[in-house]
Amino acid sequence: MKNLFLAVALGLLLSACASTSTVDKDSQVTRDWSVQRLYNEAHDELMHRNYTHAEKLYEILQARFPYGSYAEQAQLDLAYTYYKDDENDKALAAVEQFQRLYPQHPNMDYALYLKALIQLNEDKSFVSKLAKQDWSDRDPKANREAYTTFAQLVQYFPQSKYADDARTKMQKLLEALGGNELSVARYYMKRGAWLAAVGRAQTVISQYQNTPNVEEALAIMISAYANLGEQALSNDTKRVLAQNFPDSPYLQKPWNDHNAIPWWRYWK
Repeated sequence: MKNLFLAVALGLLLSACASTSTVDKDSQVTRDWSVQRLYNEAHDELMHRNYTHAEKLYEILQARFPYGSYAEQAQLDLAYTYYKDDENDKALAAVEQFQRLYPQHPNMDYALYLKALIQLNEDKSFVSKLAKQDWSDRDPKANREAYTTFAQLVQYFPQSKYADDARTKMQKLLEALGGNELSVARYYMKRGAWLAAVGRAQTVISQYQNTPNVEEALAIMISAYANLGEQALSNDTKRVLAQNFPDSPYLQKPWNDHNAIPWWRYWK
């Protein structure tokens, strides 16, 4: 029994030593490195897409050299590394910590741009799988948050090299958010909830008036008002549709869920 106990204890000791050795390997290798070398090595790992190792080196740099320009840049680089490594929670926490620690940093425009990209990327299908997704099943929360962050970038740094792309993405996000409201309006129409459909369509028109969703929103209102017995309102809305979209197919054929314009067409 004593021999068995000694064997188990020795095995646990060796396992602990091996674990410590593995965990501390980078710390041991880099113990004599300067902050510049640490940063350069971390950045090189990032450029070669060795994200896990880059994260480890950036973290060592921050722990060993918590102050100075290298520490500041390492914080921002670490956020980007987490983002590229699909660790969005860590990426968002890192970029928000950068904002708190260095509010006057000259690269704050990039920090905001990166933050918005991280918020967008919470839904992996946002770009690559967008056309396969039903807006009625999609939570627009991430889109709203990203839009707000892009708007901050444009407001505070209108001349930033990231501002034009931010404006482009903001317009697409408006179309996406308007598309979400339109999808819900369609849902209500299919279920005969005419008043609820009118409410959602009115939201599209009032909040997303510069998006392609307005045409169908008006068509939904025409049909919903008619079903509610509000023919005067239906006719008034049809005149608005004719004035703003004189070639609209909805002027010839009333809205129904079979001739609705697919929301994803606006992203082509």
